[in-house]
Amino acid sequence: MQLKAQDGADVAAIMQDVGRAARAAAGALAQAPAEARNAALTHAAATLRARTADILAANADDVKAAKAAGTAASFVDRLTLNEARVEAIARGLEEIAALPDPVGAVIAQWQRPNGLDIQRVRVPLGVIGIIYESRPNVTADAGGLCLKSGNAAILRGGSDSHRSSRAIHACLAAGLKAAGLPEAAVQLVPTTSRDAVGLMLQGLDGAIDVIVPRGGKGLVARVQAEARVPVFAHLEGLCHTYVDRAADLAMAKALVVNAKLRRTGVCGATETLLVDAGAPAHYLGALIGALADAGCEVRGDSPSQAADARVKPAQDADWVTEYLDAIIAVKVVDGVDGAMEHIRRYGSQHTDCIITNDTATAERFLARVDSAIVLHNASTQFADGGEFGMGAEIGIATGRLHARGPVGVEQLTTFKYVVRGTGQVRPG
Repeated sequence: MQLKAQDGADVAAIMQDVGRAARAAAGALAQAPAEARNAALTHAAATLRARTADILAANADDVKAAKAAGTAASFVDRLTLNEARVEAIARGLEEIAALPDPVGAVIAQWQRPNGLDIQRVRVPLGVIGIIYESRPNVTADAGGLCLKSGNAAILRGGSDSHRSSRAIHACLAAGLKAAGLPEAAVQLVPTTSRDAVGLMLQGLDGAIDVIVPRGGKGLVARVQAEARVPVFAHLEGLCHTYVDRAADLAMAKALVVNAKLRRTGVCGATETLLVDAGAPAHYLGALIGALADAGCEVRGDSPSQAADARVKPAQDADWVTEYLDAIIAVKVVDGVDGAMEHIRRYGSQHTDCIITNDTATAERFLARVDSAIVLHNASTQFADGGEFGMGAEIGIATGRLHARGPVGVEQLTTFKYVVRGTGQVRPG
């Protein structure tokens, strides 16, 4: 399907076709056996490996264009693919295929005194619209998760990664065809027009059942403001790591550096380091030094500046900034209560960590911090569906309705009640 023009009428017509095809495919996919859905995923993974050179060539064009446009280095990193990353995408599809089939799974079952047998059974959501930026791997992750969970997917990737996304989507389409499933079960929006996003948010005349945004604050804000269908909210990752007075310093240094710098452009990267005022005096300087020595810019409060001359003064905005870059804000707080208050005030309820050897303090933090993911003595970079054993994820949901945390195959289902009787009538 090719776009002839970028005017609203053409885009609207194209998106209507996409919506109708997705709705028809959703019905077929929901009834397809698990073996067919798994075969589509494994064939797509094999095709990805076979077409690695083509995918990398397309990605090189995207990266070249992004650099020419003066795009930030952290953004370019999220966009860039290499052989290892393509292999990881293929392996992710195989891991999704290996997961238990969620469709038709009995969540609960009970029998009433009158003999009615009641089951709560997982069923697909229907058609899922995924709107995302820069990361071409989301094309495979989102398409694969929707396919496994029996949902049709409409994928709208960022214009900056459209060449890479097209190459990856072609592999998914090949997998669907090989398995005898409708290729419209996973569609990539065939236009980079921003009008397509607006039409998806309106629901494509009832074709879309839920929208999942995955991207920056601007994208998510637009989706939440304009969507006329339910949204799995994925707010920015204002993630915190708190180093308690009872932390092991060597562990804390390793975790903090990894949480910030392993991949600075992921939503699970720590953006603020909180250090207990009651920790040994040398802890603060050692932690800051480890970050600065690793190439991280540190912006901190007065105690942090006093601990290391390389620390720049923090401004109020630093406590609410998702840098997605080699920059971190550092603040000294009054114990775990001070840390929890800071997180409550400034956090985005995404992912927050405590580093301590005091079990009671850790359990207090884990119980009271109201974030989608809370960790004890582990890097915030583990905020990832793949690391949770989900194969992959569409995003980290920070809302409270339906799904929270990594959105995997189970979170992409709803349920229905199946009631079996033997002729029971309800008494008047």
